[in-house]
Amino acid sequence: MGDDSEWMKLPVDQKCEHKVWKARLSGYEEALKLFQRIEDEKSPEWGKYLGLIKKFVTDSNVVAQLKGLETALAFVMNAHIAGKTTGEVTSGVITKVFNQPKARAKELGLEICLMYIEIEKAEVVQDELLKGLENKNPKVVVACLEALRKALSEFGSKIVTLKPVVKVLPKQFESREKAVRDEAKLLAIEIFRWIRDALRPPLQGINSVQLKDLEEEWVKVPTAAPKQTRFLRSQQDLKAKFEQHQANKGDEVDGEEEEDTVVVVDPYELLEAVDILAKLPKDFYEKIEAKKWQERKETLEAVETLAKNPKLEAGDYGDLVRALKKVVGKDANVMLVTLAAKCLAGLASGLRKKFGTYATLVVSTILEKFKEKKPQVVQALQEAIDAIFLTTTLQNLSEDILGVMDNKNPSIKQQASLFLARAFRHCTQATLSKSVLKPFCAALLKQVNDSALEVRDAAFEALGTAMKVIGEKAVNPFLADLDKLKLDKIKECADKVELPGAKRGASGGDKKPAAKAPPPSEAPSKSSGPPKKTPAAAASKPSAGPSKKGKPATASGAKAKKGVEAKEIIETELAIEVCEQRAALVLPASCLEHLDSANWKERLASMEEFQKAVETMDKIEMPCQALVRMLAKKPGWKETNFQVMQMKLRVVAIIAQRGQFSKTSASVVLECLVDKVGDVKCGGNAKEGLTAIGESCSLPWTAEQLVSLAFSQKNPKNQSESLNWLANAMKEFGFAGINVKAFINNVKIALGATNPAVRISAIALLGVMYLYMGAPLRMFFEDEKPALLSQIDAEFEKMQGQSPPAAIRGTRKSGPEADGDDGDEPEEDAAGPPDIMDLLPRTDISDKINCDLVSKIGDKNWKIRKEGLDEAAAIISDAKFITANIGDLSLALKGRLNDSNKILVLQTLTMLQQLATAMGPGLKQHIKPLGIPIITVLGDSKANVRAAALATLQAWVEQTGMKDWLEGDDMSEELKRENPFLRQELLGWLAEKLPNMRTVPGDLMQCVPQLFACLEDRNGDVRKKAQDALPMFMMHLGFDKMTKAAGKLKPASKDQVSGMLEKARAVMPAKPAAPSKAGDGAGKAPGSKAAAGPRPQASGDDATDSKPEGKKIRGGGAAAKRGTLGKKPAAKGMKEEEDRSGPIFTLIPNAKEQRSKEEKQLKILKWNFTTPRDEYLDQLKAQMSTCFAKWLQDEIFHFDFQRHVKAIGVMMERLESESEATIGCLDLILKWFTLRFFDTNTTVLMKVLEYLKLLFAMLSAQGFHLSEYEASSFVPYLILKMGESKDGVRKDVRTILTLLCKVYPAAKVFPLLMDGTKSKNSKQRSECLEELGLLIEGNGLTVCQPTPAKCLKEIAVHIGDRDTSVRNAALNTVVAVYNVCGEQVYKLIGNLSEKEMSMLEERIKRSAKKTPAAAPAKQSAPERTQPPNSTATFLRKPAQEDPNKLKIMYRTYRIQARQNAQHNEPSHPSIPREFQLDLDMIETDQGRVGDLPDLVQHQLEELLEPIVMPEPKMRSVSPHYDELHNSTASTINFVISQVASGDINTSIQALAQIDEVLRQEDKAEVMSGHIDQFLIATFMQLRLTYNTHMADERLDKKDIFKLYSCIIGNMLSLFFMESLAREASMGVLKDLMHGLITLMLDGRVEDIEDGQQLIRSVNLLMVRVLERSDQTNILSALLVLLQDSLITTGGSPMFSELVMKCLWRMIRYLPESINSINLDRILLDVHNFMKVFPKDKLKQLKSDVPHRTLKTLLHTLCKLTGVKILDHLSMIENRNESELEAHLRRVVKHSGNLSGIKSDRGNEKSGPRTEDRMSKAKVSDILSEIFKKIGSKENTKEGLTELYEYKQQYSDADLEPFLRNTSQFFQSYVERGLRMIESEREGKGRIQTTAVIPQHGVDSGPLGGNNGEDLKPAMYYERLKILRQRKGLENHTKGLGGVGGVGGPEDEQQQQQRLPISSLLSPKPPVASSTDMLQSKLSQLKESRELYQQELSPHGHSPPRGRSASPSANLDDLKKRLERIKSNRQ
Repeated sequence: MGDDSEWMKLPVDQKCEHKVWKARLSGYEEALKLFQRIEDEKSPEWGKYLGLIKKFVTDSNVVAQLKGLETALAFVMNAHIAGKTTGEVTSGVITKVFNQPKARAKELGLEICLMYIEIEKAEVVQDELLKGLENKNPKVVVACLEALRKALSEFGSKIVTLKPVVKVLPKQFESREKAVRDEAKLLAIEIFRWIRDALRPPLQGINSVQLKDLEEEWVKVPTAAPKQTRFLRSQQDLKAKFEQHQANKGDEVDGEEEEDTVVVVDPYELLEAVDILAKLPKDFYEKIEAKKWQERKETLEAVETLAKNPKLEAGDYGDLVRALKKVVGKDANVMLVTLAAKCLAGLASGLRKKFGTYATLVVSTILEKFKEKKPQVVQALQEAIDAIFLTTTLQNLSEDILGVMDNKNPSIKQQASLFLARAFRHCTQATLSKSVLKPFCAALLKQVNDSALEVRDAAFEALGTAMKVIGEKAVNPFLADLDKLKLDKIKECADKVELPGAKRGASGGDKKPAAKAPPPSEAPSKSSGPPKKTPAAAASKPSAGPSKKGKPATASGAKAKKGVEAKEIIETELAIEVCEQRAALVLPASCLEHLDSANWKERLASMEEFQKAVETMDKIEMPCQALVRMLAKKPGWKETNFQVMQMKLRVVAIIAQRGQFSKTSASVVLECLVDKVGDVKCGGNAKEGLTAIGESCSLPWTAEQLVSLAFSQKNPKNQSESLNWLANAMKEFGFAGINVKAFINNVKIALGATNPAVRISAIALLGVMYLYMGAPLRMFFEDEKPALLSQIDAEFEKMQGQSPPAAIRGTRKSGPEADGDDGDEPEEDAAGPPDIMDLLPRTDISDKINCDLVSKIGDKNWKIRKEGLDEAAAIISDAKFITANIGDLSLALKGRLNDSNKILVLQTLTMLQQLATAMGPGLKQHIKPLGIPIITVLGDSKANVRAAALATLQAWVEQTGMKDWLEGDDMSEELKRENPFLRQELLGWLAEKLPNMRTVPGDLMQCVPQLFACLEDRNGDVRKKAQDALPMFMMHLGFDKMTKAAGKLKPASKDQVSGMLEKARAVMPAKPAAPSKAGDGAGKAPGSKAAAGPRPQASGDDATDSKPEGKKIRGGGAAAKRGTLGKKPAAKGMKEEEDRSGPIFTLIPNAKEQRSKEEKQLKILKWNFTTPRDEYLDQLKAQMSTCFAKWLQDEIFHFDFQRHVKAIGVMMERLESESEATIGCLDLILKWFTLRFFDTNTTVLMKVLEYLKLLFAMLSAQGFHLSEYEASSFVPYLILKMGESKDGVRKDVRTILTLLCKVYPAAKVFPLLMDGTKSKNSKQRSECLEELGLLIEGNGLTVCQPTPAKCLKEIAVHIGDRDTSVRNAALNTVVAVYNVCGEQVYKLIGNLSEKEMSMLEERIKRSAKKTPAAAPAKQSAPERTQPPNSTATFLRKPAQEDPNKLKIMYRTYRIQARQNAQHNEPSHPSIPREFQLDLDMIETDQGRVGDLPDLVQHQLEELLEPIVMPEPKMRSVSPHYDELHNSTASTINFVISQVASGDINTSIQALAQIDEVLRQEDKAEVMSGHIDQFLIATFMQLRLTYNTHMADERLDKKDIFKLYSCIIGNMLSLFFMESLAREASMGVLKDLMHGLITLMLDGRVEDIEDGQQLIRSVNLLMVRVLERSDQTNILSALLVLLQDSLITTGGSPMFSELVMKCLWRMIRYLPESINSINLDRILLDVHNFMKVFPKDKLKQLKSDVPHRTLKTLLHTLCKLTGVKILDHLSMIENRNESELEAHLRRVVKHSGNLSGIKSDRGNEKSGPRTEDRMSKAKVSDILSEIFKKIGSKENTKEGLTELYEYKQQYSDADLEPFLRNTSQFFQSYVERGLRMIESEREGKGRIQTTAVIPQHGVDSGPLGGNNGEDLKPAMYYERLKILRQRKGLENHTKGLGGVGGVGGPEDEQQQQQRLPISSLLSPKPPVASSTDMLQSKLSQLKESRELYQQELSPHGHSPPRGRSASPSANLDDLKKRLERIKSNRQ
């Protein structure tokens, strides 16, 4: 009891984890009571038990566990934090509760799982239950299955994700335990209840008996849809509904609920994808081309089997599809065609939407193959094309289908129509829009009249299906020409059609509109189009049909202007007798009698009667055709009296206006009207008549008739006036529906007319057309004469910037129609703008995209790829406008988008922009195959490539719209790529585009998880862009959906993302309003009642929308104005004028501060946008309403820009008088001006700028300072205008910026200007840079915020800009900085490329010449005015103001050296200059060295005065001094690049030059650091020779032999020098050995004379490579090479054999080289080898040599290192992946470990003596590392220091083994280095190193000089010599080996003794070779350094080895030479 009393005192939570079970039981009971008592779910009490709940359910005592489960359930039910325990508790329940025998425990466990699901943790619970299915205990498995079944039954398939459950279900049916199988069966039945037949495919693989049982059970399942009976905590509203339904049992509710809960599951989603590409037969592509049909059949059968998989893994199926297409199209064997078609059908079904990319590739081929008559072929082709159709859209296939509709073969036409019929069945009213259907109907109408019965029937079926899908009324306009019989036949077919899964689809389509607007009874019978309707005219009509016709009939939800043709009046031509009878019924008898009277007065009286009768006649009764035919009665249109004629024409206009005037009637009078249009007296009436006919019969039709009639006669006056009328009519009617093609031809005739009036009218008409069509119009006239073209351009220029006026005429019923037809706005948007583009004539270029061109674009050689791209671009530009069919070009271009050569990527992007312009809307079908890869390019590391990709995307989206880009999972897949560049660019692009969209596809939701991932990306830019994009996504998807998606994140991420979602919600923009209301409505209904009353606010709103819409809106306003202004009485206008006398602004105290505060707190929108949206306008209007005069607000938001100009004028007048109020409203005034910056009207803009100048001058005078709030909402938009094309605007903006800096700190303007430099507009970039320069000049470097260095680095980037003005501006800005801080500028701008630095220095030099006196003056100003701060260090010191002459000379030399380098080196802006090699670029550079630059004049006498020499310690040599050495590197780079040249002689020349360097040990060291580069160039040349030169029969084999000899000679020289040979890296050695072995095995070499000798040389070289290379690297290279050769089955067995021979040789070297080898790396390579080739696999190879080789290598390594070898496995991550460790342990165990024992004994002996010493192996490693550092350029000094310290510590260390194989030069270099360090440390003096290895940034020595060099005259002498030699002025050397004037006679002798490879060359070049230059430069540098050393060191013992002449003598010689050069040049 004592024990009991102890635990009873404990608190509850401690009792719960006590070791005594009773204590725990008691604790659980108390906890249960506590949990039931706590009311607050967020109480801190819950937190105490968070870690204990798992212990509750896993208690070892059964009794306690039962109570623990009850307690846990209470916790989960009530605690807010219970969700955190889900995983561990569910896992505990599964493992420790589900296996219990007690039923109660299982029940509680199950209830806990279900409760976790209820608290929104379904996914975690489901995952744990699925893991439980793998438990070995069948009881656990049964319980898990039961839990899943219960969860599904209660929560439904929306909560329980079925896909993973279905995936594991078949495995449960295979269980040996009956209980498991039974429970699995019950689960399958439950799943079937929810998803029905979707469950069948995944379970097809189970036992047939079980399947049969299941089928029987499934039949019993009730057909009623199941309902969710238990609800999540977030679904309480559904729960309430459900309970109410249970109570009421109401039928209606039931219906609704049913709709809600049924989840349609696609069986496809439940299947696992299969990767069939990996399983394709390896020889598939060879066999498919085989000559024997049986072989082709076998391989196709294999593919068919794979393609039968119902779901396929996505991948690149392009090659496979092309191969199958070839079989379908070209194989003569129909059996194979059938097989290939089945394969295509399988691929399409398995890939679904992912096959869409390839759909257009094969459809045309399949359609053409329908010429086959055999049923099995036709059936297979039908299945294939049907499956393919489901992967894409009808619009994408339209071009291919229409292409075969005119085919001569009836079978093809029949099957194409039948395919269309089947395709239409899958369409809906939305997808089968009129724009898609129209061309198909036109083609099918031709087939309706075909001679073949089957073709006619198929066409009827297709048309009937279309009618069924979208309704009769929508199709009728296209069937205008059909007679009643055929129309009935189509209707009959429509009745028979059954649409898949549609609930009365057609009737639904017809009933809705009918209910809205029943048309008059006669409309259907008459509703057919004109007999000779062109497709263009029918495309979209703004006006047609009779006036005042009932209500609109929006049959398919289309707009009025689309459906207008259904209301058109169709009349047959009446006989004259019938006309007379009908006229007699409505006209007085006297009128008819006198119509043809001989007396003109009687005729006139008759016409007056006629007019009166017509004016009083009822519209329906008026027989229009009869009346106009009466007017044509003799004398008819040949009336001689002008008064009678005028009357006749007026009557025609009245009839056309008042009656139901048809085109038949119009045809009677049009000829007369055209004939009279040029008449002086009757012309006006004729034009009125034409306008009336235009309103009745539509302008497009009238215009077409008019132009053809006008140009069929010869009267130029008529032609001219017809065109004038037409130009005016276009403005009044609008442009919609005009047949551009027909027009252009007639306009061209007019332009070629001899009469100038006709030409002028034609040009005026083009001007009006330009308003509507824009730039594409000019393309039609590019082949006109230049003089005419300039007139056309001048006319277009006048129209530039103008908006097309709003249509004020049109169909008179369009007003009422416009009210009720918002139904299909998106479709209208899509089809509206492209109409004009669709009218352009397009060329099909597919026949020009042939195989040769495509293979060129995909060639291995970049030059050929470039040629291919150039050719393709030329084809597109020649065609101007092209169709969407571009053959295989899309796939070829896709390949180039990831080209390794960035220039080709940029070229491809440019070409894609060109393609977008040329193709127009047809581009849509290329979005998936070609558009999405453009997005991938956004991940490129180069900014210019990304910018080009964005520009291309912009060009594409302009043509295609955004919707198609967002469909499918492509966007989410791109965002999944973890590329920060791609993510930030893509998110930025989406953030820009999404706000302008009204609707988005549902697939956008797929991007949300990736968007959330980007919000937590490591890259800050990605996070920022994701945050910017978040509100845009939310605007379309909604806050709730996104919050729900965030719920699936991990807890930490969820909290963070939820916070961001809340913030985004606050700034979420509203969706853009539908543009139709203002624009289209105004265009249609100016005179209607709907447009009564001007709404200035709405117009103002819309006027600031994006530009295309803005045009419409202004027009709309103008129309409204015309319709209403006339009604205003004059008195009201007077009253308004009186009201305007009061103040325009009201000063409200603290109002501005309040607005600022609200914006900071995000209560209102922050004034920040790319284009202003409605919500910003509304907000501004609301804010202005309190402090702006009402009339002023109306004016500034008026639609008419003239009102804006007037308003600004008033504001200017009142500026002084109302200055205080102006300042009080300043933020609102500035915001309104930012809106005006988005207008295109220059008049307003200039007025705005004028006001702003006055405003800022006033603010400055009053000492006012702008706040951050005011500036941030105005200055960025002002900066946008710096990119304006007009000079006047830019000038004013500059003035305003200058004034702005007086009222706002320049330091704050600076960052805004910096942002402006990031614009895509080059003008804006250059202007911003110029402004930055001015700010720096005026304010010093303090203005550069955040830091000068950061800003200047960003500015310096623009020095490399493509635009000249930007480059100049950037240079000027940096020069401005130079003028402020001098040399410091070089530090601030960071690293520039060689080219950019030379440009900068040249500019600095020029600026110094221009303003020699200005610089100091400029400088002193900042020094005086600026406070002493950090920036003072950037100002030039007075001591540095007077630079000595040496400095000037040195700068001059540097600039000239750069200029030379530009001639010598190929340059590329994106390649850094340090030792990089772009062979592609260099191959093209065959240029020679340029001319000598102008030398700068200097006073050389001053150099003789020794006093002028500055002390070295006064100033360190400029960091650019190293470029003297770099020019050596750049020379080597250039020569190496020539090695890989495609030209044999160039390559030999380069090899000879390198050979000369390599043959001289003292000079060979300059190759250090270039070895990899040289070897890469060499094996590239070997590859080129092997692949190209050897195959080219035109080449002389002797030349090839000479090239091979040079390569091998070079390699032998290189690998003779071990220090250089050791620099070769592993990868390069691998490629080199590959190249050499390939050469040895090349049978063609033996055919060359002396070929055997060549092979022996290669053999010798390979031995040399093996001996001299870094042993670790070569051994690794051979292992990897062996692995690759064994993997490649197609490779030669001899190749592997030779690699193994090399390995055996390396094994022989191991005893000597074991200490220098990095064993860890070798063992890692062996591990990787054994991973790919395990022991069993190795033994399966034909030869056992690889196995033996590997065993021998490992045995030798073990033998040499013993047990220690097991310590070298550190680099292997997972040792179990291969058998290496086990093998090594076996070998070590059995070998007796001899070497190990010996080493142990040795250690024992020397143990006491060397306690503190390291082991020999470790010493070897340390020294190897040190010598590697000494041998590298970067770390040489560090290496020497480490070696010195090592020697100090271990004085007996033996360095001999490490120095033995190095050159004498290297040994002496190491000795000198050690001596120097010793001297430095002991302070004995200053001995300088003579490091020949060119180095960057070596630490400064004791003197403070970078290189410790004094600037002696000798040095300048040497530099001049180098320059002269570069330019070929010192070329007096004998032979190539000598170096002019440098080497002594010994050098020459040495050269003669050893004949270099260059003796193989033809005559010597006249210009000094790069090698000469390089050698001379090195020897001179060396010499000058030694001279300097001798003078500097007081202890210098060594006599100078250089020239003995004094510096003075050298200078005399220098002066003479300079004079000579100058005279030569003159």
